[in-house]
Formats: sequence, structure tokens, C-alpha cells
Amino acid sequence: MTSRVESEPMKADSELVMNIKAGNKQALQTLVERHKKAAYRMALGLVGNRDDAYDISQEAFLRVYRSAGTFDQAQPFLPWFYTIVANLSRTWLRKRKRVDHKMVDVDDASYLLVSEDNPERTMIKKETINALRNALMKLSFEDREIITLQHFRGMSYDEIAELLDIPRGTVMSRLYYARKRLAKHMGRTDG
Repeated sequence: MTSRVESEPMKADSELVMNIKAGNKQALQTLVERHKKAAYRMALGLVGNRDDAYDISQEAFLRVYRSAGTFDQAQPFLPWFYTIVANLSRTWLRKRKRVDHKMVDVDDASYLLVSEDNPERTMIKKETINALRNALMKLSFEDREIITLQHFRGMSYDEIAELLDIPRGTVMSRLYYARKRLAKHMGRTDG
């Protein structure tokens, strides 16, 4: 016998959260399958470490399970879920600062590399990616967040504004200044 969630695979995220609240574990599994990659990538963009991003994304789904009762079904799911991921990432970064100053995993950005026949070009790209990752981790959480959402998640200004619950103009302003600070950390003084 198939569950109601399995027979309705396109059920809205908010409905799935309500089903989770009612004790439906299949609804949680559906939500995890639907959003696990995005949660991982978001956490990775914010904390810069594969293992920690995986842990954060897993913890985010546990928080969804535990907090399903506080979810307002009239509100969209993704901003609520993103807030959980962002808060977990902030907490992790505060803890990391107290414990050590471990640098990010250089290989985390290896997916950005396009295979090259020229080993010199490949090395230059790896060095550039490493410099970018290091520069990103020097930014404030808010700067890294806005850059990650726009450049690595490909979200529009309007989508970011809705997700962060800020005006579109604020998104544009934050992104402009975050890019300037990133360029400064990359050693560029133009623009």
C-alpha cells in the first residue's frame, strides 16, 4: 500500500511539513530528497568545508522535523528552511572561530574546474579557485551569504529578497558592496 505522500509526489513543501507535524515520516523523506542538494550547497557556500556542510544540512532537516509544529503554513517553506540552514552555519562558524582557524577545503571548489589539456592552465585555475575560496571565507557572513545566493545558487535579486525578507534594493546594495570587498580580498583594486 502506498502512502498518500508517495501517491502525490508534487505535494507542496508546506503540506509536507504539515504531514511531518502529524507524524508522517515519508513526508520528511520526500522533503529531504527534494532539498538535500540545495541545503548542502548552501551550507558549503557559507562555511566552506564539505564535511561541515554535510553535517549542517543533515541537522537542518532534523530541525525541520523537530520544529514542524512552529511552521506557519501560510508562509513559503524555502525562506523558513533557509533561515534554519543559515542559523546553523552562523553557529558553526562562531564555534570554529573559538576552536581554531582551520582553512576551507581547497577541493570543495574542484567542481568549478573544466578539464584542460594544458596542465599550466589547470594549475592557474586551481590557484584562482583557491584564492576565491580563501577570499570568500574572509568576508563577513552576510557578504558571503549574498554572494553565495546570487553567484553560486544563481538566484535572482527578487528571489534573494524574498528568501532573506529584505527589499530588492537592499539586495542590490549588499551585493555591490560584498563584491567590492571580495575583490579587495582577491587583491584587485579595480571597480
